Amino acid sequence: MSRVGKSPIKIPTKVEVTVNAGNEVVVKGPKGTLTQKIDPDIKVDIQDGAIFVKRPTDQKRHKALHGLYRALINNMVKGVSEGYKLDLELVGVGYKAVATGNVIEMSLGHSHSIFFRLPKEITAKAVTEKGKNPIITLEGIDKQLIGQIAAKIRTLRKVEPYKGKGVRFVDEVVRRKAGKTASAK
Repeated sequence: MSRVGKSPIKIPTKVEVTVNAGNEVVVKGPKGTLTQKIDPDIKVDIQDGAIFVKRPTDQKRHKALHGLYRALINNMVKGVSEGYKLDLELVGVGYKAVATGNVIEMSLGHSHSIFFRLPKEITAKAVTEKGKNPIITLEGIDKQLIGQIAAKIRTLRKVEPYKGKGVRFVDEVVRRKAGKTASAK
């Protein structure tokens, strides 16, 4: 049995979970509503304030889907009850970020500013403290969407290994390379 798939998902108070006829799981909570279509082979049961994900056989495909859908449903339950938050740091001289509404304006060392439009499900804050690198905070209820948006923002200026400049996660460790050394002749 899958270690991830066999563990039940506890439903917190104020969170309502329903399974529709088309094998679609709908999770409603204080922060919003999320839906996820489930493979017809995988069964989702709600009993005693917990969600159980079950598979019909021990085929490799069923084992993979078992853990996958259990993790997706768990992320949905956590998202609508607590929400998700991701911090990005801009490392480099003159790198700036300003969040207005659902648009982030970033100055990342290019000849022009980059305007990045966010989906309506995600909110962003940009904080610049004196003497520290600017930090962009993304918040929302969909873990997958936040990760995807953060990955797109990171591709605007990838972290380079010599000076460590670029867009990175706040707790990310960048492996640094040694630069050129002068030859002694």
